[in-house]
Amino acid sequence: MTLLWILIAAAGLVLLVAGTSLRVVQEYERGVVFRFGRVRPGTTGPGLALLAPVADRMQKVSMQVVTLPIPAQDGITSDNVTVRVDAVVYYRVVDPVRVAVDVQDYGSAILQVAQASLRSIIGKSELDDLLSNRERLNQGLELMIDNPAVGWGVHIDRVEIKDVVLPESMKRSMSRQAEAERERRSRVITAEGELQASQQLAEAAQVMAANPAALQLRLLQTVVEVAAEKNSTLVLPFPVELLRFLERSTPSGGPLTTQNGSSEPVDGHPEHAG
Repeated sequence: MTLLWILIAAAGLVLLVAGTSLRVVQEYERGVVFRFGRVRPGTTGPGLALLAPVADRMQKVSMQVVTLPIPAQDGITSDNVTVRVDAVVYYRVVDPVRVAVDVQDYGSAILQVAQASLRSIIGKSELDDLLSNRERLNQGLELMIDNPAVGWGVHIDRVEIKDVVLPESMKRSMSRQAEAERERRSRVITAEGELQASQQLAEAAQVMAANPAALQLRLLQTVVEVAAEKNSTLVLPFPVELLRFLERSTPSGGPLTTQNGSSEPVDGHPEHAG
């Protein structure tokens, strides 16, 4: 009976030692081993890791890409506009040993650096850059965060500015500016259209002046188009050529016929027909 209890105690001791000396490292993790407080060179890869009981302690470090939202930061741009900007940082660990040794909480450290860098970017930029030139600002913000992060064994993959919140008064001003710009473009386009139309009409007038038959054809075409609308009344202009013909055929100073049938000369002296 005593031997049985001894075997049970030995088995329990073996299981306890095995439980404290065996660790499972996932595929996306790396293990940093400390032996009596001193870090061992290299890291433990994925799989089953064997540790020395009591002497070794393992700290697991994730190698996955981490998405870190940056809370919205209030700031004043270089052209004195108050804005609120938020962003997101994508980073990953490249040196697990430095992450475990050189910095206590690398995630919190990167967040603080990102907030300070974002406020600095806001103060150095103009409002138009924040709204339309975000790619360059993202690159500058990435460099500002990556400089201290490299010393911690962390690499910044990408930084994106998500949203820029403007005051309501500024939104109304920009809306009025955009409306005025659209109105200006509309007037310019209308003026250009009228200029082109006037040039075409002037060329058409020159062609018709050189060829009177073209004017008559245009008149007939207009009559056909008006008649196609099934109008009850059709008004035709008096041909200018007929007036010119009558003017040429009437001699200067010739008699004019009055309403009673008598003819009077142009100078006012009556003439009676025999």
